[in-house]
Amino acid sequence: MRRIFVIGIGAGNPEQVTVQAVNRLNEVDVFFLLDKGEAKDELVRLRRDILDRYLTAPTYRVAVAEDPPRDRTAADYLGAVATWHQRRADVYEALIRDEVADGECGAVLAWGDPTLYDNTIGVLNTVLERRSVEFELSVIPGVSSVSTLTAGHRIGLNQVGKPVQITTGRQLAQGFPAGVDDVVVMLDAHCTFTGLDDDDLDIYWGAYLGTPDEILISGRVRDVAEQITAARAEARARKGWIMDTYLLRRTRS
Repeated sequence: MRRIFVIGIGAGNPEQVTVQAVNRLNEVDVFFLLDKGEAKDELVRLRRDILDRYLTAPTYRVAVAEDPPRDRTAADYLGAVATWHQRRADVYEALIRDEVADGECGAVLAWGDPTLYDNTIGVLNTVLERRSVEFELSVIPGVSSVSTLTAGHRIGLNQVGKPVQITTGRQLAQGFPAGVDDVVVMLDAHCTFTGLDDDDLDIYWGAYLGTPDEILISGRVRDVAEQITAARAEARARKGWIMDTYLLRRTRS
């Protein structure tokens, strides 16, 4: 039986890789890397640096495949994402079938924690449901970008006795969620916080978390929104890609 690991490798700092992850890395015969284009070559390099750092014997293989693009202009957002996931399932199905022999182990290295806003687990379960290739799936958790963000700002994720909600920029555009004072926002390419009409919100924003290029900005949304927007635009133009997240916090007297 083939084995497939989804291994969380943290938000970017190689020292965030857990002992459990290191042990599983050293069981792997072939690592799958999806090529996202020249703009994100750095993400591939960071993964290879982790392998060089933690693998005790250089007997592994690396199988690279093109990451299918997602239609970001489709009116049907959920339909476009579902189609993208199916195309990704096609890629992983072929990699597992062609690159992993019976008795071998393959692995996907997932940024942050693979259980939080990452589609790899769902895509691999889709492959299993097709029954065209059999394998045992295991998931190794990692340090999430949310944990790295709050640690970088030296704050707790929650206020005492209060809930926290994790959402997306698309959902935040419909308004600040009711019933919570702490909202983590991921996958926001449009700086949606700039459109919130609320003078009591603080923001803790971070990009390239855990890496040497990490950027952290915090303050009242009304005071730092322009600074964050400008920093994000400059960094994206300079590097060709950006991964960022932020926490919005309302403090009540």
